[in-house]
Amino acid sequence: MATNSYIKRVDWITIGLYALLVAFGWVSIYAANFNPENPVFFDTGKEYFKQLVWIGLSLFFIGIIFLTDSKFYVEFSYIFYGLTLFLLVAVLLFGKEINGAKSWFEIGPVRFQPAELCKVATNLAIARALSRYGFSFNRFSDLLRAGALILLPMLLILLQNDTGSALVYAVFILVFYREGLTAYVLTFGFIAAIVVTLTLMIPNATIIGMIILGVVAVLYIKGYRRELIKPLVAGAVTFGLAFAARYLVEKQWPLEYLLMAGVFVASVYILVTSLVKRAFRFVPTYLLILWSAIGLSLTADYFFEEVLSDYQRTRINVLLGLESDPLGAGYNVNQSKIAIGSGGFSGKGFLQGTQTKFDFVPEQSTDFIFCTVGEEWGFLGSTLVVILFVSLLLRLLFLAEKQHSSFSRVYGYGVAAIFFFHFAINMGMTIGLAPVIGIPLPFFSYGGSSLWGFTLLLFVFLKLDTNRTELIR
Repeated sequence: MATNSYIKRVDWITIGLYALLVAFGWVSIYAANFNPENPVFFDTGKEYFKQLVWIGLSLFFIGIIFLTDSKFYVEFSYIFYGLTLFLLVAVLLFGKEINGAKSWFEIGPVRFQPAELCKVATNLAIARALSRYGFSFNRFSDLLRAGALILLPMLLILLQNDTGSALVYAVFILVFYREGLTAYVLTFGFIAAIVVTLTLMIPNATIIGMIILGVVAVLYIKGYRRELIKPLVAGAVTFGLAFAARYLVEKQWPLEYLLMAGVFVASVYILVTSLVKRAFRFVPTYLLILWSAIGLSLTADYFFEEVLSDYQRTRINVLLGLESDPLGAGYNVNQSKIAIGSGGFSGKGFLQGTQTKFDFVPEQSTDFIFCTVGEEWGFLGSTLVVILFVSLLLRLLFLAEKQHSSFSRVYGYGVAAIFFFHFAINMGMTIGLAPVIGIPLPFFSYGGSSLWGFTLLLFVFLKLDTNRTELIR
């Protein structure tokens, strides 16, 4: 009776979606590796055979997860997090470099990427931190702790030169928002994304000018018209003097520096006036936004030019339309779009994809696996895959909201956020809407580390969901 009750508590809908995605993923890997001249199914050297092994081991891990008490994941969450951070440090020292990223351990024929496991551990640690009694994002110390849990693995993975995996951790901001983080943070993040994108496309001086005009326009609309006159005049005079001095001393000072000088004088004027006359109530917020946006623009430009490698810069420039490199950085995406487009409405048929068969698309078993779906199964097959992923995401959000335990709820939202990021970015990469940053498609892309990471991530939540009516602490 107890066993029947437990089986009923398992969410079989999510398990069914998982099984369909894994099966469709394996079929796609088989198609990407199929050689009509040597159609041997049990070829141990082929990726599709190895993926079957990883799937079999995943089933073993699922059994272990369901046999483990849910409280185990709560009690050992910080320990798991610490162990994965240790692995991220160790891989920097002893790991193998593949495709420019030193993020793999290689033991004989087996490779393991600790960053995939770290997603699970980080999600557990965040769930533990946010579910602690009395936690509040309005308390700076709590906000700092939660932010540190994200930043530590991000920085370690960035040191491995694996930008794509590092960016995944930024999606936890959505979980923070669900748990009470102010919407201003998301708004600022949206503005920051716009500033960074524009910085890569137009000169810094133009960006800073737009930021200044934007802040001034907002303050004008909010009714601070008379108060703005004197600081604006002071800033304009400073800019004019600096501009004239550039010609008098024959120095090629960048125009953005002259604009910043004007903004600095205007900011000092506002700060001094606010202290003396108790005016300018908008000082703390809007000056912070102004200077943060300017600093972000300059930092983004430096990061793009000095930190990113040549091929990463080229990929971003190709995405933004600033460069054309159809045989270099843009080759993968161009071939992927050709493959997907050639599939038409119903596809060319299973094992009939010419782009896939003749290896026109690099990494077609891993990062670009979706182009195999598009070519062989067409619009119908691609739509089915999208529907399966969207159904999984909606189901995870539905289950997360049903949890009585805040730990389970936060963890569930973290699972949904991670899957959403991978799903959206990977498909965006294959059709040219996102930069190529090495993000695998969950349950589709070849690789044991990826499959195991996503499986653990999902089934730990399904185990917690079997106790959804309990307060797990």
